[in-house]
Amino acid sequence: MHEFSLLQNIFTTLDQIASEKKLKRITKVTLRIGKLRQIVPDTMQFAFATLAKGTCAEGAELVLSFEEVKILCRDCQKEFIVEDNVYLCPACGAASVELISGKELILESVEGEFGGPTRTRT
Repeated sequence: MHEFSLLQNIFTTLDQIASEKKLKRITKVTLRIGKLRQIVPDTMQFAFATLAKGTCAEGAELVLSFEEVKILCRDCQKEFIVEDNVYLCPACGAASVELISGKELILESVEGEFGGPTRTRT
């Protein structure tokens, strides 16, 4: 379950955001994730809820949006979305490709409530 290790870094960032913005509570976190990360949504939700316990993100909604795997053909310069794990250019059939997107793990947005002191995870 690599979801836990990925989220530990996110929680470090959430703690910083809550402290800097003086958030009393984080209510919603949106992550944009490349499909090559092979995230299992249910496992990610479970990991998030587990790591959020005792922090200002406890009870927060986790929204996951997934990015397609986008490739650039080095031969003909066509960009395409990978389907069925086929990494051959649909325009020219070349296998000389470059990854454009699909490995992202981006903290897209954080919503919260302003107020008193924050309680961060230790």
